[in-house]
Amino acid sequence: MKFYTTSIPQALPSWATLVSNKAGLIEVEINDKSPGFHSIIEELSTEIQPGIIGIKAGDLCQRLSIEMVDTNEEN
Repeated sequence: MKFYTTSIPQALPSWATLVSNKAGLIEVEINDKSPGFHSIIEELSTEIQPGIIGIKAGDLCQRLSIEMVDTNEEN
């Protein structure tokens, strides 16, 4: 799983890796097999729609102290 952001905290968790930093857009890759990542997922999981359990990307980004960039946004 990858996130694109404009800023990251000084220290990322062991399950998050900085992939690139080009033109102010930072690419962060998440190791979704890491037990540390799974514990965060369990903490943040919620019912996002009736009968559907998941996490909101915004909640994960807030936990990581990063601001997610929508790369699908039309200009």
